[in-house]
Amino acid sequence: MPDTTRHLNLPNGLHLTLRHTPRLKRAAAALRVHAGSHDAPAKWPGLAHFLEHLFFLGTARFPLQDGLMRYVQGLGGQVNASTRERTTDFFFEVPPVALAGGLERLCQMLVEPDLGLERQRREREVIHAEFIAWSRTPEAQRQFSLLQSVSPRHPLSGFHAGNRHSLALHARGFQQALSAFHRRFYQGGQITLSLAGPQPLDELEQLGEQFGALFPAGVREQRDAPAALLDGQLRPIAASGSRHDLLFAHEGLPAAAEQALDLLLTLLNDSRPGGWLAELRQRGWLQGCTTQVLYAHAGQMLWHIQLLLPATASLSTTQSMLHGWLGFIRRQPAAQLNDAYAQLQHCREQSCSALELARRDSSGQPFEKLDAQGLAAFATLLDSLPHADGGRWQLPPAEPLLDSTTPAHSTPLPKALGLDNNLPPTRQFASLYLRWHIPSPLRQRFQAIIERALQPLQERAARVALQLRFNASGEYWQLQAAGQPMAVIRGIEEALALMQSPAAEHWTAPAAVEPGLIPIRALLKALPDALMAGEEQPQPSCILTPPWLDSLWQQARWQGLAVGFAASQHNPLGAALQGIMGQPGTPRAKVAITGRQWRQIHTSGSEPALLLFCPLPTELQAAGRLLAHLLQGPVYQRLRVELQLGYAVFSAFRQVEGVGGLLFGVQSPHASQEQILGHLLQLLEGGVSLDSNARQQLAGQFEESAMGNAEVAEWAWQAHLATQNPDLSYMSRSILTVEQAQLDDLLSQLLDAEHGWLCLANAAAPNSSWH
Repeated sequence: MPDTTRHLNLPNGLHLTLRHTPRLKRAAAALRVHAGSHDAPAKWPGLAHFLEHLFFLGTARFPLQDGLMRYVQGLGGQVNASTRERTTDFFFEVPPVALAGGLERLCQMLVEPDLGLERQRREREVIHAEFIAWSRTPEAQRQFSLLQSVSPRHPLSGFHAGNRHSLALHARGFQQALSAFHRRFYQGGQITLSLAGPQPLDELEQLGEQFGALFPAGVREQRDAPAALLDGQLRPIAASGSRHDLLFAHEGLPAAAEQALDLLLTLLNDSRPGGWLAELRQRGWLQGCTTQVLYAHAGQMLWHIQLLLPATASLSTTQSMLHGWLGFIRRQPAAQLNDAYAQLQHCREQSCSALELARRDSSGQPFEKLDAQGLAAFATLLDSLPHADGGRWQLPPAEPLLDSTTPAHSTPLPKALGLDNNLPPTRQFASLYLRWHIPSPLRQRFQAIIERALQPLQERAARVALQLRFNASGEYWQLQAAGQPMAVIRGIEEALALMQSPAAEHWTAPAAVEPGLIPIRALLKALPDALMAGEEQPQPSCILTPPWLDSLWQQARWQGLAVGFAASQHNPLGAALQGIMGQPGTPRAKVAITGRQWRQIHTSGSEPALLLFCPLPTELQAAGRLLAHLLQGPVYQRLRVELQLGYAVFSAFRQVEGVGGLLFGVQSPHASQEQILGHLLQLLEGGVSLDSNARQQLAGQFEESAMGNAEVAEWAWQAHLATQNPDLSYMSRSILTVEQAQLDDLLSQLLDAEHGWLCLANAAAPNSSWH
């Protein structure tokens, strides 16, 4: 059944966009305010971002403990906000029955915020911590230098993040400006509200009208045109190691230019043979490429291509080839390019979430091909870019991953592959997990070769909404594909061939350059490997050759799990797995964490960060999930709001490598790792009180109809690794039986580290009690 959409304007000026999508399990709201950091008074940098933060601190009607963030998180949903140059976005995703409650909280907090001075003071410290952490990252410093390439008279080159010094809370002028900004822009004429879900359009319209009407009436402001983006040529960007930035600026583009650029970047990022990236890769020059739109407003646009090139590459030749490719694209029939783009857009739309659909609608860029206006903008965009003749370019052929026909050949499924039935085939979403135990110490060196061999396929997969991931933890390699079932089958078949016999160019290529991560994200990335880490093995000094890789695969033991495949797809899946490497294996023994273990992880950032993972045995995981659910709000309230330890504060129940447990994380600009841990333990010592509504709420999250398809698949895989009951209803029933005494006992066991602690931090252990 196709999606249906509806657009209407409310009497107060608010524009409402509705999307009925029957396949969705969740509903989402995305509210865009057409005002951002560049619309705030220049005297008070960061005012718009600061106001965005203040909205989430609760109101008289919905205090913090019952506000939007707690409400959505309690339902296992997603919620966030973002302030850009000319827009501010608020968005959340929840079960359909909870859309009304979320929408009421969202609209009410924006209409009637509590701007009390004391809460402003606390939140300014959070903004300052966020600014300090962000500004210290190499990526932020690089982006700042990119924005300095435009005219200094354009607001894009200024400071807008906000910090302790720019947010002068006790200045009367600042408070007047804060209130005036809210009155001026948080009114109906400045707002687009988009709702997406499985509900009928009439039901979505009723909700949108009811809560959208809370905003005062107004009209869209016709603001003055911004200063010229350029006052001459773009200022050059110096290369940083292997990184090179190609920057492009445009003035006076027609409407729909941003959608036109999306088509161009879709073509540019296609790394299949015939295009610019393929030519760079064939020469051995391509180590990485990303594209990003830095700014788009009122006919102005700034975007860049970030290239990672080896020292042997010629930047001037790289740019000349790009100009030749742009000239080739300029000569192609736009309708033909647009038809191929439409196929990709349809594929993306069919696989994305309610939240992605709502956000696309609120930004005016749904998953559709370009209309006549967009095609005109595409032609103007191409004319404004440097272009030349020359080069042997061609448009790529049809993508095999999009072929939905069932292959003629078939083979029974291998015995080492498990089948899970948590996800009905009617969802048209499947996930396949393959895992190899590789005891050879050469696996670490071969991992880089495998990653390089898979990269082009992963790029193709991402284009067609197929997730294809390869990762390593301890002595294990894992490959996962998720998406449309036949795309998964075709993608896995190609991936296995590449992993078994990587092409010659992948054996000697330089290692990929990993982007720097803020400390807390670096710790999260290190957690799986820390759980699986065994004894250090000496690395043989041999030269890597195909026979060595063949030997590694012969020693490997594999297992796998297929989720969401229809019976008619089993034989094609079996055919794709016919040549799988290694011998059948069984799930490994569970990881055992004993005592208090502290692992120091070196991070690129210097701010103190700490993760505490408390694993639990299978029989305690229902109680553990409820305990984590009840702790989520208090941890955030105490550590983030009251103690202001930092902006990165979270707690949750996580399953990592088949190990379930409570996970706490904090990054702080001023508290040490030992102090962070002390505050956390002090909070846990205060205990929790059972809330029967919260228990019922959590149990309801373990229903297939309430979980995202990818979540269901991941649940099944983690249960398979842990050799525990994969039945979702069993976990739901178990949660409903947990009582206060069990929570108290479990909390006592956690504080005593009875089941072990694994603490990851970017500092050494504080004392000898850790090992």
